[in-house]
Amino acid sequence: MACNKASSNKKSGWRVYLEPGSIRMAVFGFSSGLPLLLVIGTLGFWLREAGVDLSTIGFFSWVGLIYGFKWIWAPLVDRMPIPFLSRTLGRRRAWLLAAQVMLACALLGLAFTDPQKTLFVFAGLAMLAAFSSATQDIALDAYRIESAGERKQAAYAAMYQTGYRLGMIWAGAGALAIAAWAGHGASGYMHGAWTVSYGVMAASVLVGMAATLLSPEPQHDSLKEEASPARTHISLLERLKTALAGPFTDFFRRFGWAAFLVLALIATYRISDVVMGVMANPFYQDLGFTKEEVAAVSKVFGVIMTLLGAFAGGAAAMRYGVLPVLLAGAVLSSLTNLLFSVLAGIGANLTFLVATVSADNLAAGLASAAFVAYLSGLTSSRYSATQYALFSSIMLLLPKFLAGFSGMAVEAFGYERFFIGTALMGVPVFVLVWLVMRCAPKSATGKN
Repeated sequence: MACNKASSNKKSGWRVYLEPGSIRMAVFGFSSGLPLLLVIGTLGFWLREAGVDLSTIGFFSWVGLIYGFKWIWAPLVDRMPIPFLSRTLGRRRAWLLAAQVMLACALLGLAFTDPQKTLFVFAGLAMLAAFSSATQDIALDAYRIESAGERKQAAYAAMYQTGYRLGMIWAGAGALAIAAWAGHGASGYMHGAWTVSYGVMAASVLVGMAATLLSPEPQHDSLKEEASPARTHISLLERLKTALAGPFTDFFRRFGWAAFLVLALIATYRISDVVMGVMANPFYQDLGFTKEEVAAVSKVFGVIMTLLGAFAGGAAAMRYGVLPVLLAGAVLSSLTNLLFSVLAGIGANLTFLVATVSADNLAAGLASAAFVAYLSGLTSSRYSATQYALFSSIMLLLPKFLAGFSGMAVEAFGYERFFIGTALMGVPVFVLVWLVMRCAPKSATGKN
């Protein structure tokens, strides 16, 4: 009987990936992952091809810091309705659609702007795209958390991360392949090729828009509270106080001293991956790989290994717990950075590029699925959008700030030493995960 029950639980664990809610999370994950590389990674390849120096490309990555400050306007997304749209679609979907429309417009603006001629305008449009993307993420994270119970969060996170990585691959390998095709294989910089590429990326936002319009609005506690008779007599000032201060006081009240340990872990977990990632595309180009080669490797091997990593991470988290998988992901993410250092020494070896990209995507998929599940478990249902925005903002602030100096680091020390340095950045993360596992109370391990 016990054996049959265990077998049933194992099967049901995998069946969750076939549920409509899980598939919906994959589509929304694609919508969330699409813009990131378009304002950081792929943009770096474009800027390098346009003749922009590495230091400027490194500082350009600070556009990504906008994601680190989304907690500032997250309370508005959490509580404030959008006229007409909120009444028609519901609060979460209204904010999703508004952010997606703004994102599509920003990407179209980038498509028709040449960084060789108007770099300042180009930077402004990249910031608008990042702001729109961050706003979409606030609403999407709340939607995902409110759409599933605690048991399904890891599976939903895995599907979300799978879609997210597919969106990143489409925005990375796909955008490069389209630019190469539109340039007819010609060498040198052609702005028209990038116009076609980013135009297609702007059209790809329609996938997220369709998912938003076709999906149901989740039930969330904040709306139930506001609909109660007691809430009708609360002043605007009190509502603002609750919206702005409530998420933060709730977090520290629930976790106590462990809140600082958890915040330190969140702030550093992705540091080696983010700092290294800014220089990846300029590295490929400087090493001599073509857009077609980078696109092909990322699209084929990157997709396969990302899917394996995300599904393995989600399934392992459901079976063994989130923190052990979080630790494994941190170790693997740091170790794969050393492969980039080896590649820098070998040179433009396509076989080793395949191995490096495959290992990097496998580790990233596993780590991301576990990390998203961990952050989701830390949130309170009353403040899901704001608290998750706070966590994901803290996750990016330090890594994105340090990543701005990555171009200067490469110019000073070379690619080999730079990648070794990013791998060493992951060592404190191992210690922090271990401390949370050993010392923090159960409430701080991602279990509400």
